[in-house]
Amino acid sequence: MTNPAGPPPTGDGGGERQRLKLLAVTACPTGIAHTYMAAEKLAQAAESRGIDMKVETQGSIGAENVLDDNDVNHADGVIVAADKDVDLSRFVGKRVLTVGVAEGIRHPEQLIERVLSAPVHTEGGTPSAPTNSAAGGGKERSIGYKALMNGVSYMIPFVVVGGLLIAISLSLGGHTDPSGGLVIPKDSFWMDVNNIGVIGFTLMVPILSGYIAYAIGDRPALVPGMIGGWIANTGELYGSKAGAGFIGAIVTGFLAGYLVLWIKKVKVPKFAQPIMPIIVIPIVATTALGLFFIYVLGKPISWVFEHLTDWLSGMTGTSAILLGAILGLMIAFDMGGPVNKTAFLFGAGLIATGNQTVMGMCAAAIPVMPLGQGLATLIRKRLYTEQERETGLASLFMGCFGISEGAIPFAAARPAQVIPANMLGGAAAGAIAGVAGVEDAVPHGGPIVAVLGAVSGVPMFFVAVVIGSVVTALATVALIDLSERGGRGAAAGGAGAAVPVPEPVPAGVGAGGVGVGGGTASQRAVRETETVGAGASPAATPASPATPAPPAGRETAASETPEVAADSATAAETGVDGIDGVDGVLSGYLTQETVKVELGADGKESAIREMSELLARTGKVADVDELVACALRREAQGTTGLGEEIAIPHAKTDAVTEPVVGFARSAEGVEWGSLDGTKARLLFMIAVPEAAAGDEHLRILALLSRKLMDAGFRDRLLAAPDEPALLGVLREVG
Repeated sequence: MTNPAGPPPTGDGGGERQRLKLLAVTACPTGIAHTYMAAEKLAQAAESRGIDMKVETQGSIGAENVLDDNDVNHADGVIVAADKDVDLSRFVGKRVLTVGVAEGIRHPEQLIERVLSAPVHTEGGTPSAPTNSAAGGGKERSIGYKALMNGVSYMIPFVVVGGLLIAISLSLGGHTDPSGGLVIPKDSFWMDVNNIGVIGFTLMVPILSGYIAYAIGDRPALVPGMIGGWIANTGELYGSKAGAGFIGAIVTGFLAGYLVLWIKKVKVPKFAQPIMPIIVIPIVATTALGLFFIYVLGKPISWVFEHLTDWLSGMTGTSAILLGAILGLMIAFDMGGPVNKTAFLFGAGLIATGNQTVMGMCAAAIPVMPLGQGLATLIRKRLYTEQERETGLASLFMGCFGISEGAIPFAAARPAQVIPANMLGGAAAGAIAGVAGVEDAVPHGGPIVAVLGAVSGVPMFFVAVVIGSVVTALATVALIDLSERGGRGAAAGGAGAAVPVPEPVPAGVGAGGVGVGGGTASQRAVRETETVGAGASPAATPASPATPAPPAGRETAASETPEVAADSATAAETGVDGIDGVDGVLSGYLTQETVKVELGADGKESAIREMSELLARTGKVADVDELVACALRREAQGTTGLGEEIAIPHAKTDAVTEPVVGFARSAEGVEWGSLDGTKARLLFMIAVPEAAAGDEHLRILALLSRKLMDAGFRDRLLAAPDEPALLGVLREVG
């Protein structure tokens, strides 16, 4: 093994100096253009210095060019250029430099110099957290967002499995009982199914907390995060009748993660370092967090519970509409937390006194959150990921059985939009049930209690539930749309600034040209084990005496290079005449019909519309307006301006019936918010249907991202005089 503490090249026994060997890992949150372009730039910089480098890309298509144990054993250093968590445990004993992916694109040479003096990674060391200051203030927000999403993604299966098992057991094995709500006979088969579901729900909150902590502090933070989440959800531990629910779990997850990071910075003797991540850090962090929650955070939660109960008791004689709206707001706020439980237990406690109207208000509000969020995923599918849409279906099912926790994944992922929408719908349902005098004889909610005969005033009960659910769904969609427009406006406002955009979508061709001939050795090294784009042909070589002359009657433009002239001649000879499907590029998705020499638009939105209309020439675009809207929503997540005068807007939407790709040039350039501040002159637009097999748009993006690193290729695109010539150059992509 190469000595990890020093970078000098090792001898091979023959007295010759071996080339320095470096490794790199590139990754970004979306795993598209940034990932591949950082890999290319690092490989080029290494090749120019006579350094061997192997780069692993962790893209959305999957890990490529994966580093094996032999690579690591012989490496002199590792560069991790990533904006998401990368497992560094395989690099123990090696010099490891962690930076943001934008640094890999913009300053690859500096990274190669810095890695030679980077600290040696030790067992249990901090996971990759980009250290580039260029990321600015948005970096910490990005880490927090990714940690929250990590927790939500691990929590969702527990919500779905637990909720569906409880719902099935209640529907098939339960019956109404005035003293106990929906009751399943003890020692029955359905009670066992119910108990299994309850275990899933019980684990849901600790899982959320644990994996938020894990994303921040790595494995040592997992135990304190999970135990902290369990404590937060167990009110008895701090004198409260209700736990803090998922909101408490989010708090404990972040506290545990950052507490572990802080403990890791404490210097300890060398002999104690091996036991720090598996014994010392988990024990110290778990104990500190647990006691802090019980003695500090738990007291206010208990106080809130008690005082809310007293406050509600004083409102029993007020307007039914007002009381119903307040109870609906409380039920919808934290879904199982102290505010929700206060309202629920208040209503349940009044059943024994003969007042069933308060529980009727609660029963109408309880299913609104899961039904409304599930309905929102059906109304505007394109606002949600595939996993969220699947969770939405499960949420609808859980809502029918009065399981409000079905909406928790949506509230945890987008609290600023979902919680207010839930509360609006809950208030509407509670108020309608209150004014209609709906009664519920059992401490449970949702349509199931009406179906089983526990509700009086059934028609108005369903009216309240339906109106509340629709209000929640529409409010959710409106707030998410508003949030995206705000993000889009912020991105436009900052356009032109040469700084990275938080959570960027494909962006960033770095500076530095590549020769026209055949691609560099570094490019070939990165592509060595590439599974995507294997069919890409090398860049065209400079014209030789054997290069065909332009066809008769056609003069070569003054600015046209010999290569472009050859491309135009080839296009003319092969009969590329704009017929769709003839000699297309990128599996036939890009044809002369979708190529435009001069783009007329002068702004991003108008350019996307013009490109969408260009794609519509093929007859594969069913709804131009929706395609434009989908592409703009993608832009709101982060610019698709790659720098070096390139932009690749893209959309995965049912507004197109088949995959289609277009290309256009802009003489003046379009402001696109690119990392390097350049205007986009070379524009590609990719559109694929939702049902497209695999990740076809990602495959196309990967091909384009790599090829566009070739400065000669870009020059030929800019110099081509007409559509046939452009298509000839574009054939180099594959």
